[in-house]
Amino acid sequence: MTIPTIAAVGTAVPGNPVGQDDIRNFAAALFREGLPHLERLMPVFENASIEKRYLAQPLEWYRMQHTFSEANTLYEQIAFDLSEKAALAALSKADINPGDIGAVLFVSSTGIATPTLDSKLIQRLGLSAHTKRLPLWGLGCAGGVTGLARAAELVTTTQKPVLLVAVELCSLTFQRNDFSKSNLVGSSIFGDGAAAVVLVPKQQGPAVLGSYSTLFPDTEDIMGWDMSETGLKVRFSRDIPAIVREHLPDLLKQACTQWGIDQSQLSHFVAHPGGAKVLAAYSDSLGLAAEKLSGAYQVLRDYGNMSSASVLFVLDKFMSETLPTGEYGVMLALGPGFSAEQVLFQW
Repeated sequence: MTIPTIAAVGTAVPGNPVGQDDIRNFAAALFREGLPHLERLMPVFENASIEKRYLAQPLEWYRMQHTFSEANTLYEQIAFDLSEKAALAALSKADINPGDIGAVLFVSSTGIATPTLDSKLIQRLGLSAHTKRLPLWGLGCAGGVTGLARAAELVTTTQKPVLLVAVELCSLTFQRNDFSKSNLVGSSIFGDGAAAVVLVPKQQGPAVLGSYSTLFPDTEDIMGWDMSETGLKVRFSRDIPAIVREHLPDLLKQACTQWGIDQSQLSHFVAHPGGAKVLAAYSDSLGLAAEKLSGAYQVLRDYGNMSSASVLFVLDKFMSETLPTGEYGVMLALGPGFSAEQVLFQW
Protein backbone atom coordinates (compact mmCIF):
# COMPACT_ATOMS: atom_id res chain seq x y z
CA MET A 1 0.00 0.00 0.00
CA THR A 2 1.31 3.45 -0.93
CA ILE A 3 1.94 5.80 2.00
CA PRO A 4 2.29 9.41 0.81
CA THR A 5 5.19 11.29 2.37
CA ILE A 6 6.18 14.95 2.50
CA ALA A 7 9.40 15.34 0.58
CA ALA A 8 9.92 19.10 0.98
CA VAL A 9 8.36 22.46 1.75
CA GLY A 10 9.25 25.75 0.05
CA THR A 11 8.16 29.22 1.18
CA ALA A 12 8.15 32.76 -0.20
CA VAL A 13 7.10 36.20 1.05
CA PRO A 14 6.72 39.58 -0.70
CA GLY A 15 9.42 42.21 -0.40
CA ASN A 16 7.73 44.62 2.00
CA PRO A 17 8.63 43.73 5.61
CA VAL A 18 6.84 45.91 8.16
CA GLY A 19 7.23 45.97 11.93
CA GLN A 20 4.17 45.54 14.13
CA ASP A 21 4.68 48.94 15.77
CA ASP A 22 4.63 50.64 12.38
CA ILE A 23 1.39 48.88 11.43
CA ARG A 24 -0.12 49.76 14.81
CA ASN A 25 0.61 53.47 14.37
CA PHE A 26 -0.63 53.34 10.80
CA ALA A 27 -3.91 51.68 11.83
CA ALA A 28 -4.42 54.08 14.73
CA ALA A 29 -4.32 57.03 12.35
CA LEU A 30 -6.73 55.41 9.88
CA PHE A 31 -9.32 54.11 12.34
CA ARG A 32 -9.39 57.18 14.58
CA GLU A 33 -11.86 58.90 12.27
CA GLY A 34 -14.49 56.17 12.30
CA LEU A 35 -14.18 53.71 15.20
CA PRO A 36 -15.49 54.85 18.60
CA HIS A 37 -13.40 54.09 21.71
CA LEU A 38 -10.46 53.13 19.52
CA GLU A 39 -8.02 53.42 22.42
CA ARG A 40 -9.70 50.46 24.13
CA LEU A 41 -9.13 48.26 21.08
CA MET A 42 -5.54 49.18 20.18
CA PRO A 43 -3.93 46.69 22.64
CA VAL A 44 -4.91 44.01 20.10
CA PHE A 45 -1.67 44.94 18.30
CA GLU A 46 0.54 44.49 21.36
CA ASN A 47 -1.23 41.27 22.36
CA ALA A 48 -0.92 39.65 18.92
CA SER A 49 2.57 38.20 19.63
CA ILE A 50 3.70 39.50 16.21
CA GLU A 51 6.92 41.41 15.58
CA LYS A 52 7.00 41.60 11.79
CA ARG A 53 4.92 40.83 8.72
CA TYR A 54 5.40 40.91 4.97
CA LEU A 55 2.89 42.82 2.83
CA ALA A 56 2.10 42.70 -0.86
CA GLN A 57 2.45 46.48 -1.13
CA PRO A 58 4.33 49.22 0.74
CA LEU A 59 2.45 50.36 3.83
CA GLU A 60 1.47 53.72 2.29
CA TRP A 61 -0.51 51.92 -0.44
CA TYR A 62 -3.10 50.90 2.16
CA ARG A 63 -3.80 54.51 3.14
CA MET A 64 -6.02 54.95 0.08
CA GLN A 65 -9.19 53.12 -0.88
CA HIS A 66 -8.70 50.81 -3.88
CA THR A 67 -11.21 49.13 -6.15
CA PHE A 68 -11.63 45.39 -6.07
CA SER A 69 -10.41 45.27 -9.66
CA GLU A 70 -7.20 47.08 -8.75
CA ALA A 71 -6.51 44.90 -5.72
CA ASN A 72 -7.36 41.71 -7.59
CA THR A 73 -5.04 42.59 -10.48
CA LEU A 74 -2.22 42.91 -7.96
CA TYR A 75 -3.30 39.60 -6.42
CA GLU A 76 -2.98 37.80 -9.77
CA GLN A 77 0.50 39.22 -10.36
CA ILE A 78 2.03 38.91 -6.91
CA ALA A 79 0.35 35.63 -5.94
CA PHE A 80 1.66 34.02 -9.11
CA ASP A 81 5.19 35.29 -8.48
CA LEU A 82 5.20 34.02 -4.88
CA SER A 83 3.67 30.69 -5.93
CA GLU A 84 6.41 30.17 -8.49
CA LYS A 85 9.16 30.97 -5.98
CA ALA A 86 7.73 28.66 -3.30
CA ALA A 87 7.15 25.84 -5.81
CA LEU A 88 10.66 26.08 -7.24
CA ALA A 89 12.12 25.98 -3.73
CA ALA A 90 10.09 22.89 -2.83
CA LEU A 91 10.92 21.07 -6.07
CA SER A 92 14.62 21.83 -5.65
CA LYS A 93 14.70 20.65 -2.02
CA ALA A 94 12.80 17.48 -2.95
CA ASP A 95 15.09 16.89 -5.97
CA ILE A 96 12.01 16.26 -8.11
CA ASN A 97 11.92 16.79 -11.87
CA PRO A 98 8.95 19.09 -12.62
CA GLY A 99 7.89 16.77 -15.43
CA ASP A 100 7.32 13.98 -12.90
CA ILE A 101 4.59 15.89 -11.02
CA GLY A 102 1.25 14.16 -11.54
CA ALA A 103 -1.10 16.75 -10.00
CA VAL A 104 -1.15 20.32 -8.68
CA LEU A 105 -3.43 21.54 -5.89
CA PHE A 106 -3.74 25.31 -5.68
CA VAL A 107 -5.15 26.76 -2.44
CA SER A 108 -6.12 30.42 -2.00
CA SER A 109 -8.97 32.55 -0.65
CA THR A 110 -7.77 36.15 -0.99
CA GLY A 111 -8.20 36.77 -4.70
CA ILE A 112 -9.97 35.47 -7.78
CA ALA A 113 -8.59 34.32 -11.12
CA THR A 114 -10.13 32.25 -13.91
CA PRO A 115 -8.35 30.33 -15.20
CA THR A 116 -6.86 29.73 -11.77
CA LEU A 117 -3.19 30.52 -11.27
CA ASP A 118 -2.17 26.85 -11.25
CA SER A 119 -2.73 26.80 -15.03
CA LYS A 120 -0.01 29.44 -15.48
CA LEU A 121 2.15 27.76 -12.85
CA ILE A 122 2.11 24.43 -14.71
CA GLN A 123 3.39 26.14 -17.83
CA ARG A 124 5.99 28.29 -16.07
CA LEU A 125 7.42 25.35 -14.10
CA GLY A 126 7.55 23.06 -17.10
CA LEU A 127 5.06 20.50 -15.81
CA SER A 128 3.29 18.15 -18.19
CA ALA A 129 0.30 19.59 -20.05
CA HIS A 130 -1.60 16.52 -18.77
CA THR A 131 -1.00 17.36 -15.09
CA LYS A 132 -4.16 17.01 -13.01
CA ARG A 133 -5.40 20.30 -11.52
CA LEU A 134 -7.40 20.85 -8.36
CA PRO A 135 -7.87 24.51 -7.36
CA LEU A 136 -9.40 24.94 -3.89
CA TRP A 137 -10.96 28.30 -2.99
CA GLY A 138 -12.72 29.60 0.12
CA LEU A 139 -11.13 27.34 2.74
CA GLY A 140 -9.38 30.26 4.44
CA CYS A 141 -7.08 29.38 7.31
CA ALA A 142 -8.01 25.69 7.05
CA GLY A 143 -6.78 25.49 3.45
CA GLY A 144 -3.22 24.39 4.17
CA VAL A 145 -4.25 21.32 6.16
CA THR A 146 -7.14 20.50 3.83
CA GLY A 147 -4.88 20.86 0.80
CA LEU A 148 -2.28 18.56 2.32
CA ALA A 149 -4.94 15.91 2.99
CA ARG A 150 -6.29 16.06 -0.57
CA ALA A 151 -2.76 16.07 -2.01
CA ALA A 152 -1.89 12.93 -0.07
CA GLU A 153 -4.99 11.22 -1.46
CA LEU A 154 -3.96 12.17 -4.99
CA VAL A 155 -0.50 10.69 -4.43
CA THR A 156 -2.19 7.41 -3.56
CA THR A 157 -4.44 7.42 -6.63
CA THR A 158 -1.92 8.70 -9.19
CA GLN A 159 1.19 7.02 -7.79
CA LYS A 160 3.05 10.18 -8.79
CA PRO A 161 4.51 13.18 -6.93
CA VAL A 162 1.97 15.91 -6.19
CA LEU A 163 2.60 19.63 -5.78
CA LEU A 164 0.53 21.60 -3.27
CA VAL A 165 0.67 25.41 -3.41
CA ALA A 166 -1.02 27.74 -0.92
CA VAL A 167 -0.78 31.49 -1.45
CA GLU A 168 -2.58 34.28 0.36
CA LEU A 169 -2.36 38.05 0.02
CA CYS A 170 -4.52 38.90 3.01
CA SER A 171 -3.42 42.53 3.08
CA LEU A 172 -4.98 43.22 -0.32
CA THR A 173 -8.41 42.58 1.19
CA PHE A 174 -7.96 45.46 3.67
CA GLN A 175 -10.88 47.86 3.31
CA ARG A 176 -9.78 51.46 3.90
CA ASN A 177 -13.26 52.72 4.78
CA ASP A 178 -14.39 49.74 6.86
CA PHE A 179 -14.24 50.90 10.49
CA SER A 180 -15.44 47.62 11.98
CA LYS A 181 -13.69 45.80 14.80
CA SER A 182 -13.15 42.84 12.48
CA ASN A 183 -11.20 45.00 10.05
CA LEU A 184 -9.08 46.42 12.86
CA VAL A 185 -8.34 42.96 14.24
CA GLY A 186 -7.55 41.73 10.73
CA SER A 187 -5.08 44.58 10.28
CA SER A 188 -3.38 43.54 13.52
CA ILE A 189 -2.65 39.95 12.48
CA PHE A 190 -2.81 39.31 8.72
CA GLY A 191 0.28 38.98 6.54
CA ASP A 192 1.07 37.73 3.05
CA GLY A 193 3.01 34.70 1.82
CA ALA A 194 3.09 31.45 -0.13
CA ALA A 195 4.13 27.89 0.64
CA ALA A 196 4.51 24.81 -1.55
CA VAL A 197 4.75 21.16 -0.57
CA VAL A 198 5.94 18.21 -2.65
CA LEU A 199 4.41 14.87 -1.65
CA VAL A 200 5.72 11.61 -3.07
CA PRO A 201 4.65 7.93 -3.13
CA LYS A 202 7.80 6.76 -1.35
CA GLN A 203 9.43 7.16 2.03
CA GLN A 204 11.15 10.53 1.86
CA GLY A 205 9.81 12.49 4.84
CA PRO A 206 6.85 12.66 7.23
CA ALA A 207 4.24 10.06 6.24
CA VAL A 208 0.65 11.30 5.88
CA LEU A 209 -1.52 8.59 7.39
CA GLY A 210 -5.01 10.07 7.55
CA SER A 211 -7.23 13.12 7.89
CA TYR A 212 -10.35 14.16 9.76
CA SER A 213 -12.72 16.98 8.75
CA THR A 214 -15.46 18.58 10.85
CA LEU A 215 -18.11 21.10 9.81
CA PHE A 216 -20.00 22.88 12.59
CA PRO A 217 -23.68 23.40 11.63
CA ASP A 218 -25.08 26.93 11.31
CA THR A 219 -21.78 28.68 11.97
CA GLU A 220 -21.27 30.59 8.70
CA ASP A 221 -21.15 33.90 10.59
CA ILE A 222 -18.05 32.97 12.59
CA MET A 223 -15.46 33.40 9.85
CA GLY A 224 -15.40 34.32 6.18
CA TRP A 225 -15.77 37.12 3.66
CA ASP A 226 -18.62 39.53 3.02
CA MET A 227 -18.61 40.77 -0.57
CA SER A 228 -18.69 44.56 -0.82
CA GLU A 229 -18.40 46.92 -3.78
CA THR A 230 -14.71 47.40 -2.95
CA GLY A 231 -13.88 43.73 -2.50
CA LEU A 232 -13.64 41.06 0.18
CA LYS A 233 -14.57 42.30 3.65
CA VAL A 234 -13.31 40.19 6.55
CA ARG A 235 -15.77 38.55 8.92
CA PHE A 236 -14.84 36.69 12.07
CA SER A 237 -16.09 36.24 15.59
CA ARG A 238 -14.41 36.92 18.91
CA ASP A 239 -15.75 33.52 20.04
CA ILE A 240 -13.20 31.44 18.08
CA PRO A 241 -10.89 30.74 21.06
CA ALA A 242 -13.91 29.70 23.15
CA ILE A 243 -15.05 27.35 20.38
CA VAL A 244 -11.57 25.79 20.32
CA ARG A 245 -11.62 25.21 24.06
CA GLU A 246 -15.10 23.71 23.97
CA HIS A 247 -14.80 21.41 20.96
CA LEU A 248 -11.17 20.63 20.09
CA PRO A 249 -10.50 17.98 22.78
CA ASP A 250 -13.45 15.88 21.64
CA LEU A 251 -12.64 16.42 17.95
CA LEU A 252 -9.07 15.23 18.44
CA LYS A 253 -10.35 12.22 20.38
CA GLN A 254 -12.75 11.38 17.54
CA ALA A 255 -9.96 11.72 14.98
CA CYS A 256 -7.62 9.44 16.93
CA THR A 257 -10.37 6.84 17.23
CA GLN A 258 -10.84 6.90 13.45
CA TRP A 259 -7.09 6.65 12.93
CA GLY A 260 -6.81 3.73 15.33
CA ILE A 261 -4.34 5.34 17.72
CA ASP A 262 -4.48 6.60 21.29
CA GLN A 263 -4.27 10.34 21.76
CA SER A 264 -1.36 9.83 24.13
CA GLN A 265 0.69 8.61 21.15
CA LEU A 266 0.69 12.08 19.57
CA SER A 267 4.09 13.68 20.11
CA HIS A 268 4.06 16.49 17.53
CA PHE A 269 1.57 19.32 17.02
CA VAL A 270 1.82 21.43 13.85
CA ALA A 271 -0.89 24.06 14.35
CA HIS A 272 -2.06 26.95 12.21
CA PRO A 273 -1.02 30.15 14.04
CA GLY A 274 -4.33 31.94 13.67
CA GLY A 275 -3.49 34.25 16.55
CA ALA A 276 -2.05 34.27 20.06
CA LYS A 277 -5.44 33.64 21.69
CA VAL A 278 -6.17 30.72 19.36
CA LEU A 279 -2.80 29.12 20.10
CA ALA A 280 -3.39 29.61 23.82
CA ALA A 281 -6.75 27.88 23.40
CA TYR A 282 -4.99 24.95 21.69
CA SER A 283 -2.58 24.66 24.62
CA ASP A 284 -5.22 25.02 27.31
CA SER A 285 -7.80 22.67 25.83
CA LEU A 286 -5.33 19.90 24.96
CA GLY A 287 -3.08 20.33 27.99
CA LEU A 288 -0.03 21.04 25.82
CA ALA A 289 3.21 22.49 27.13
CA ALA A 290 4.16 25.75 25.42
CA GLU A 291 7.12 24.19 23.61
CA LYS A 292 4.78 21.84 21.74
CA LEU A 293 3.53 24.85 19.78
CA SER A 294 6.82 26.76 19.64
CA GLY A 295 7.00 26.53 15.84
CA ALA A 296 3.54 28.05 15.46
CA TYR A 297 4.40 30.89 17.83
CA GLN A 298 7.63 31.60 15.93
CA VAL A 299 5.85 31.73 12.56
CA LEU A 300 3.19 34.02 14.07
CA ARG A 301 5.92 36.26 15.48
CA ASP A 302 7.87 36.52 12.22
CA TYR A 303 5.09 36.48 9.59
CA GLY A 304 1.69 37.05 11.22
CA ASN A 305 -1.33 35.05 10.08
CA MET A 306 -0.98 34.24 6.36
CA SER A 307 -4.20 32.22 6.28
CA SER A 308 -3.80 28.86 4.48
CA ALA A 309 -0.04 29.23 3.96
CA SER A 310 0.85 29.71 7.64
CA VAL A 311 0.55 26.11 8.79
CA LEU A 312 2.85 25.04 5.94
CA PHE A 313 5.46 27.53 7.19
CA VAL A 314 5.12 25.80 10.57
CA LEU A 315 5.51 22.43 8.83
CA ASP A 316 8.68 23.65 7.12
CA LYS A 317 10.15 24.76 10.45
CA PHE A 318 9.13 21.47 12.08
CA MET A 319 10.80 19.37 9.37
CA SER A 320 14.01 21.41 9.51
CA GLU A 321 14.30 21.21 13.30
CA THR A 322 12.94 17.75 14.16
CA LEU A 323 14.78 14.47 13.71
CA PRO A 324 12.66 11.51 12.55
CA THR A 325 11.89 9.15 15.44
CA GLY A 326 8.82 7.36 14.09
CA GLU A 327 6.44 9.23 16.40
CA TYR A 328 2.93 10.41 15.50
CA GLY A 329 1.95 14.02 15.02
CA VAL A 330 -1.12 16.01 14.04
CA MET A 331 -1.64 19.10 11.92
CA LEU A 332 -4.50 21.35 13.06
CA ALA A 333 -6.34 24.29 11.49
CA LEU A 334 -9.70 26.05 11.69
CA GLY A 335 -11.46 27.83 8.86
CA PRO A 336 -14.69 29.18 7.40
CA GLY A 337 -17.67 26.94 7.58
CA PHE A 338 -17.01 27.01 10.57
CA SER A 339 -14.74 23.99 10.21
CA ALA A 340 -11.82 22.10 11.72
CA GLU A 341 -9.25 20.10 9.75
CA GLN A 342 -6.79 17.54 11.14
CA VAL A 343 -4.09 15.46 9.47
CA LEU A 344 -2.22 12.56 11.08
CA PHE A 345 1.43 12.13 10.19
CA GLN A 346 4.34 10.05 11.38
CA TRP A 347 7.92 11.31 11.55
